[in-house]
Formats: sequence, structure tokens, C-alpha cells
Amino acid sequence: MPLQMTGAPSDPDLIRLPWDVPLEDWPERHLVTLPRGISRHIVRFARLSGRVYAIKEISERYAKREYQLLWDLSRLDAPAVEPVAVVTGRRDAAGEPLDSALITRHLQFSLPYRAMLSGTLRPDTLSRLLDALAVLLVRLHLAGFYWGDCSLSNTLFRRDAGAFAAYLVDAETGELHPVLSEGQRNYDIEVAHINIYGEMLDLEAGGFLHSSIDPLAFAEQLCRRYHRLWEELTQEEIVEDVEWHLIDQRIRRLNSLGFDVAEMMVRRKAGTARLIVRPKVVDAGHHQRRLLRLTGLDVEENQARRLLNDLDSFRVAKGLRHEDEAIVAHRWLAEIFQPTVTSIPPELRGKLEPAQLFHEVLDHRWFMSEAAGRDVGLDAALRSYIGNVLVFKPDEKAIIGGEAAADTVSP
Repeated sequence: MPLQMTGAPSDPDLIRLPWDVPLEDWPERHLVTLPRGISRHIVRFARLSGRVYAIKEISERYAKREYQLLWDLSRLDAPAVEPVAVVTGRRDAAGEPLDSALITRHLQFSLPYRAMLSGTLRPDTLSRLLDALAVLLVRLHLAGFYWGDCSLSNTLFRRDAGAFAAYLVDAETGELHPVLSEGQRNYDIEVAHINIYGEMLDLEAGGFLHSSIDPLAFAEQLCRRYHRLWEELTQEEIVEDVEWHLIDQRIRRLNSLGFDVAEMMVRRKAGTARLIVRPKVVDAGHHQRRLLRLTGLDVEENQARRLLNDLDSFRVAKGLRHEDEAIVAHRWLAEIFQPTVTSIPPELRGKLEPAQLFHEVLDHRWFMSEAAGRDVGLDAALRSYIGNVLVFKPDEKAIIGGEAAADTVSP
């Protein structure tokens, strides 16, 4: 069979790489040295036209299978590396067959967890790494993906502001299902626990692990974080019709775990006046785009998240779950957001911009509801906020203007 490259390669020079040479013997001029984890296969990094590709030598069957799985994960917007192509029909200069090759795009600014842990880590940094790995496993399981070989070497991390984001880099043993059973999930976590504990022991034996890190405690803590996050994301919560502040509390917990709430699925429990609520989660950045599309409000991401949470609560409270989203957003603007902003006395409106002001009113409502043990309502919260909070705030617009003016004065 002649040499074939199947996929969506964006660089024509990929086909010109020395595919007739075993990957471990490729000349240095084609390669770039990057940190990587332990692998049962030969893996090399090649730089072409400013892009870096990871190339793994593997049998044709498994190369095609992993390529398809990575594409499926990409379609599901799961955190995984991007597949580029599969190279088959390789033969050396003597005509002997060589293994096929899977090409993926190297994730920029990323490192394997193994490389990250081989050094001095502060406790809070280690906690963020554990959180990122737990989030990765949860996202994959929510997508119906059974990994089968989660390890430090099969995971990449990338800095994400003050936190970390984790990505799957090896899907060779994976399986994609419509939904994972509890047994599949638990076994996947058990495999992750064994693999990670073993790798941590290996790092410890080699003198690469900081003395403050306990390998067993690290692996067990990951499992605990995973189960806590899974339960928080998937458990249904039963609330009374009047207890909407509990839903706001649930959303805040999800936000603190690094998840945004796209919408809430609500259904009435038969024979009672109670509602069963389950949130749906999405990646960060979703809310800013969604709010702008629905309302025209161009605000910061955290502000957008808070406003959309209120919009979704408004949809449920008004019985508009089956109404067009744009119509609901228009009603929310006209009935909730704009009246709240225009209720602020004119002399106080310069203290905060409208989206931040509305966000703070909602926060104030939440704190009042927590203290009262019930939802106090928006009107009462607004009156209290104006009289007890807003009047004491500095005029933000004047401060910003004053600072800008001061910056223009020459020394």
C-alpha cells in the first residue's frame, strides 16, 4: 500500500517528513525538544512553519481509532489535543513495513503534569493542579468518554489566569459512549488512582518529588475532589417554589468550582409543590458571548455570568421555560434589569456602571435572603442596597476620570 496521509493537515510540508525512517531515528533537523511524559510508544515533536506537531508511532488500527476518538472529543468540545492526520503505508528504504503514525497539534504553552510535579510546588499550586485534573475527568465523563488510562503522563496542563486547565493527550485506550454507567466511571477513577500513585512513587524514588508531597495522599485527594465535583454537577436538588435563593446558592458553589451554568433544567415533582432543579454547565467565556447576543449588554465575564443566572431564574419563575430565549431576554431587560438601574437616584448613578451595579444588587439580595432564611425579593434588596451600601461608595466615574486626568499632567 502506498504512503497515505488521512485527515485535515494544514501544512503541506507534513507529507515531506522522512516517513520512510523509524521515528526514533529521525534526524534532529526535523525535531524540537519539549518535555513529555512516559509513553509506551515512540513520540517526537516536529516544528513546521512555526507550528509544532506531536507524532506518535503506533499500529494502523490504533492510530485510526485514536484519531477518530480525538475528533469525536473535539466535536463534543471536550478538553483534548487536536488531531491532524494519520500516516499509513509507511515502509523503510529496504521496503520493510513501518508502524503508522498519529499526528496531533501540540498544545501551546502546555506541560505534562509529570514535568510540573518534578520540582518545588507550593501547596496552593498543587491544589489547583488537582482541581484541574479532577475537572478534566469530570468533563470527559459528562461527555460519555471512558479514558481507561488517566495518568500524569497522558495529561497536559496549561495556565489559565490564576488557575490551570488540563487536557487529555492520549486517547488510545478510550471509549466513547452515549452515557457512562456508574461502574465505568468508578473503574476509570480507580485506574487513575493506581496510575497516578505509581507515577508519584516513581518521581519520589528518582528524587524529583518535593518532600512535602505524599504520593498516596495526592492520589486519594484527586479521587475525593472528583467525586465532590461530580456530585455537585449532577445531583438534583428539590426546592420549594419560594426558595429560589437556594438555587442561587447552588450556582455560586458551581462557580467556585470553576464551572459556569448555562441553564437550569427544572421539573415539578409529581403530587407536590416542589421543583427539581439540575444545572447544565459550560466552559468559561460562554456567558459574555451569550449575554451580548441576547441583550446587547457588553460586560465583563463574571458580570455576564451573574446577569445570565438571574435571567435564567426569571425564565423559570415566570413559567417561560418553553419560550424563545430572545423573547425571554427582552422581557428580562424590560421588567428586571432596566427598572432596577433606573430606580437608582440620578445623583448616585455615577458611582458604578450599570452591569456592576445590578450585579451588586443581586449579591445584596442573596446576603439578605441568607440572613432571613427566605427570598426577600428584588425590590426590598434594591431599597436596602441604595440606603445602606451605594450611598457610601465613592463615585467610580469621577475617580477614573481624575486618575486619567492626573496621568496627562507632565512632571
